[in-house]
Amino acid sequence: MTQENGMFIVQQTIGSVLCCKCGIPMQPNAANMCVRCLRSEIDITEGLLKQVTILFCPECETYLQPPKTRIRAQLESRELLTFCLKRLNLDKAKVTLVHAEFVWTEPHSKRIKVKLRIQKEVLHGAVLEQAYIVEYVVHHNMCDYCNRLQANPDQWVASVQLRQHVPHRRTFFYLEQLILKHDAVAQAIRIKQMNNGIDFFFSNRSHAVKFLEFVGKVAPIKSRSDKELVSQDSKSNTYNYKHTFSVEISPICREDLVCLPPKVAVSVGNLGPIVICTKLTNSLMLLDPNTLRYCFLDADQYWRAPFKCLLSSRRLVEYIVLDIDNVSPEVVVSGSRYALADAQVARVSDFGRNDTIFHIRTHLGHLLNPGDHALGYDLYGANPNDSELDKYKGLVLPEVILVKKSYEEKRQRKRGKPRAWKLKNLNMDVDDAGNAKVDHDKAANEYEEFLRDLEENPDLRFNVSLYRNKEYQPSETASMTDGDELPSVPLDELLADLDISDDEDEAGGSNMRE
Repeated sequence: MTQENGMFIVQQTIGSVLCCKCGIPMQPNAANMCVRCLRSEIDITEGLLKQVTILFCPECETYLQPPKTRIRAQLESRELLTFCLKRLNLDKAKVTLVHAEFVWTEPHSKRIKVKLRIQKEVLHGAVLEQAYIVEYVVHHNMCDYCNRLQANPDQWVASVQLRQHVPHRRTFFYLEQLILKHDAVAQAIRIKQMNNGIDFFFSNRSHAVKFLEFVGKVAPIKSRSDKELVSQDSKSNTYNYKHTFSVEISPICREDLVCLPPKVAVSVGNLGPIVICTKLTNSLMLLDPNTLRYCFLDADQYWRAPFKCLLSSRRLVEYIVLDIDNVSPEVVVSGSRYALADAQVARVSDFGRNDTIFHIRTHLGHLLNPGDHALGYDLYGANPNDSELDKYKGLVLPEVILVKKSYEEKRQRKRGKPRAWKLKNLNMDVDDAGNAKVDHDKAANEYEEFLRDLEENPDLRFNVSLYRNKEYQPSETASMTDGDELPSVPLDELLADLDISDDEDEAGGSNMRE
C-alpha cells in the first residue's frame, strides 16, 4: 500500500561484525564469536553421560530402573526411550532437551544408541545447540524373582485350589475357556490338574486374590483362606507366609435335575420343586419344565441353604418322540427360547422289548418333532435317594423330564471326522495317580461331550473363543451326506489362529487342542 502511494521505505539491514577468533563476518551475538568457534571453545556435552550400562532380565524381558523398579518395554518403543532418557539425569546438568531418537543397531549387538539434541546457555546469554549420541550397553542380569524361580520352580507364595465334588469335569472345561479368553492366569507360575479340580500357583498374594475375584464372577463359589508361616526375622520384624485359598464350586451343573428344599422353594415363590438348571454363571438359573417359571439363585443364596442334584447329566436316557402337540406359543426366558408341549415318547432301549409309552409335558416344543430323539431323565425307572424329596408328602413325580434334543444318530455319520474349529487349553501339569489310563479315557469322552454342547448351544459358546482349524478340509460328498439339521458352529464366529513360536510355547503359552 505504501509503495502504491509513492512513499519511500528504508530497507532495514542487519549489521555484521567480525568474529573475535577467526575474523569471519557474522551476525552479532552476546559472545562476539561464531558458532564454530563457540563449539571449539565450549562443549555443552561435557559432564554428560556418553555411555550407560542398563540391566535386562532375559526371562521376564524387563529393564531395571534403579533402585528396584522393573519396566517392560520393546525395542525402539516410546517406553524404552523414556527409560533411557531418565538414566541421563539431564535436569541436573541444566540443559534443555530438544529432540531424541533411536539410532539403528543390530538387535543381537546388546547396544542401544540414542541421538540427542540439547541446548544450553553459555557466554553472556548466548544459547548453543549441539547433537551427540549416547550408547547404552545392555547387560543380561536375572531379576530376583526369576532367579528364585530358576532355583526352585515350585517356590510359590499363594495358591488357589479349585474343587467341585462331581463325577465329571464339564464345569472345568468351560471355566478353562473363560480363563483363556480373559487371560486371568497370566501371572500364574504353575497350573496343576488334580483329581477333582485344578490348583493355581502364584508368586504374589495379590495375584491370587485377583484370580479369586474373577472366579467368583463366573461361578457360584465359596472360599476360605489359610496361611502358613515359612520364615521370620525377629530383628527386622518381617514374616514370610504361604497363602492357600480353598475354593469350592457349587455341585449343581448345567442340565442337572434338582429338587428344591421346601424353604428355598418358598423363598423363590413356590417354584417347582422339580426344576432343571439351564444356566450356570455366578448364579444358578432354575427352570420349571411344566410351567416355564424360573428363578435365579446367587452364590450367597445357594450356600446359605445348599442342596445337591436329584439326577446328574450322566443319568440322561435317550428317547424317541412319537407325537407332540404344542400347548403354548414360543416364549423367551432369560434369552433362551422355550415352548410348552404335550408329547408321547418312548425309550430307545425299549424298542423291540415292550410297548411302554410315556405321556409327558415338555418345555422343548419349539425344537422337537415326531421322529426326533431327545435326552431326558427317566423318573419312571429311577430310584432317587434324596432327603429333600422325602420332605414333600404326596408329590407326584413326572415319569420323564426331557432336557435337550439329541443328535447322536446323525453324529454317527461324522464320527472320526475333524471339526472346522478348535479350542485352546491351559498348559497344565497332570497329577498322575493310579488308573491314569482310565482317567484319561474318561476325560477324553467328557471333553467330546463338551465340544458337542458348544455346537448345540449358542449361549454356551458366547463367552468361548473358537479358532479356525487349518487342517480342516471340507468335502462336497461329506456335506451332502451329513445333513443340514446337525448343529455346527458358523464360520463367522471363528477367530483366526495365531502362530505361536516354539519359544513362547516353552515359556508357558497356550497350546491348541481340537
